[in-house]
Amino acid sequence: MLLHQQFIDIAKTFSKKLAIHDFSTNSKLSYSRALIACLILTRMFKKLDTGFIGLMIPTSAGCILSKIAILMSGRKAVMINYSTGAEQNAKYAQEKCDFTTIITSKALLEKIECPFIDGMIYIEDIMASITRVDKLLAFFTAALPASIIKKLVHRGSPDDTAVILFTSGSEKEPKAVQLTHKNILTNIEAVTPIFGFRNQDIFMCTLPLFHVFGLTIDMWLPIYHGMSLLTYANPLDFKKICIIIREHKPTFLVGTPTFFWGYLRKSQPGDFASLRITLAGADKCPDALREGFKSKHNITIVEGYGATECSPVISTNTPNFNRPGSVGKPIPGLQVRIEHYETGKECAPGEDGRILVKGGSVMKGYFNDFEQTSLHIRSGWYDTGDMGNIDADGFLWHVGRLKRFVKIGGEMVSLVKIEAVLENFLPEESHCCIVEIPDAKKGARIVAVVTTPLDEKVVLKQMANTLPPISLPKIFLVWETLPKMGSGKIDFRAISEMAREQLTRKALSQT
Repeated sequence: MLLHQQFIDIAKTFSKKLAIHDFSTNSKLSYSRALIACLILTRMFKKLDTGFIGLMIPTSAGCILSKIAILMSGRKAVMINYSTGAEQNAKYAQEKCDFTTIITSKALLEKIECPFIDGMIYIEDIMASITRVDKLLAFFTAALPASIIKKLVHRGSPDDTAVILFTSGSEKEPKAVQLTHKNILTNIEAVTPIFGFRNQDIFMCTLPLFHVFGLTIDMWLPIYHGMSLLTYANPLDFKKICIIIREHKPTFLVGTPTFFWGYLRKSQPGDFASLRITLAGADKCPDALREGFKSKHNITIVEGYGATECSPVISTNTPNFNRPGSVGKPIPGLQVRIEHYETGKECAPGEDGRILVKGGSVMKGYFNDFEQTSLHIRSGWYDTGDMGNIDADGFLWHVGRLKRFVKIGGEMVSLVKIEAVLENFLPEESHCCIVEIPDAKKGARIVAVVTTPLDEKVVLKQMANTLPPISLPKIFLVWETLPKMGSGKIDFRAISEMAREQLTRKALSQT
């Protein structure tokens, strides 16, 4: 089965059902109309270059239909991050994957002040070029049985690349992750029974589709089951999203902790009464956020863990099996191994080590990057680059990126753990990030970046009750905000570079 073939089956089965309610354009599409629209776009896209096609459109009906039509036309979508450095990201994608055509929106480029790039085609122009003949052909094709429609569109193999997504680039240059139809479908089929997904569920879809969290969970999973999707293009418009949830009663909401903090601030009691599952991922879910939702809405946020390379879900808590602080149990069919970071031996329960993953949802590889693929996938095991442990009951505990550990005095010090301790002493709605700044004279220095001024001596004394002296921050920097990626994740690379520059300027001014 291919993703677009599943869509065709679903569209024929639930033809009259609401497929997408796009709140950015205030448009509604039934599954039958969505199928007709995809067939029209498929005809348009077959006129374009074969191979890769870039897609740079916000979360909307237009983006979803374009993504399906690209597959139906036999092309492969390269999803481009438009939220941070759109021009740079588009050119990087074109060069990395060797393609030219990018389908985007003129309205989007104007809004984000991104210049036109050679190869861009506006979705508005594509829609304006559609003729009456195109519409009639699509209408009559959509009326055919699903088995015939599937023969008229691209077929291919489950092992074909379905999409290329880029890693966040929060630590180094983004890598082009190839996910196959089989990868994404395997992930969906694994999480379905543990959450009891059904076609009656209604998904609130706000995550950007250039992020795997959004693409699989907010798009393909609800389509796979024939659910209704409520889409809104701006995940930072927290008040509007709360209103949509209150008035249109979705049953599932997924997001990053950054987004959930916004929902918590802008919502009123009762707004989220329809939600049966509220899932946080992509970053560690703070205890204060969980407690805030429980207190204000009597809702338990469950936390999951994943990676772009794993399509994405690796493990998750569920409403029935939830251990707060952990990232849940590995999903069915996926093997997780904790390996000692130096010896390579499997760790005992509760012992921290590298998190390795093996299973059908692990990526095909990094596009045009054999070296990075071979470094990360060995004997079928994908090395996530994360550190964690599995407790005696089978719950996975994520303790941070290996790159977010620093060796001081022979000890592995977790920057994530330092953050977790510091968060307990921050004012409400204040945030922090711990980074390590190399120093030729003083060695590694642990720097705390906070968004609120603190009494450093008092805070350090409080932190010393939990952390050893080598783990205490040596420097505090106060910034108005912390740089984030388009997905809402903290941009550690940007923070490290900015902190290093600030400290260098300070040192020079004192000489």
